Amino acid sequence: MKTVKFKTNINCNNCIKSVTPFLNELDNLEEWRVDTDDADKILTTSLDDDNEKVVIDAVQKAGFEIEPV
Repeated sequence: MKTVKFKTNINCNNCIKSVTPFLNELDNLEEWRVDTDDADKILTTSLDDDNEKVVIDAVQKAGFEIEPV
């Protein structure tokens, strides 16, 4: 399992609710969480492989900004 962190603009519980279905449908994503207390709103993911792009695509599809840290 590989841990990957991303800077996002997911900044509240409603934002987390909005992005949840997009992230939960990913097959290679074991778990994820967003630290809304961090200034960079860090999304921490645990991936089964090295395909970080699917996470980026899912978050962008949900309407949020994301970039690797």
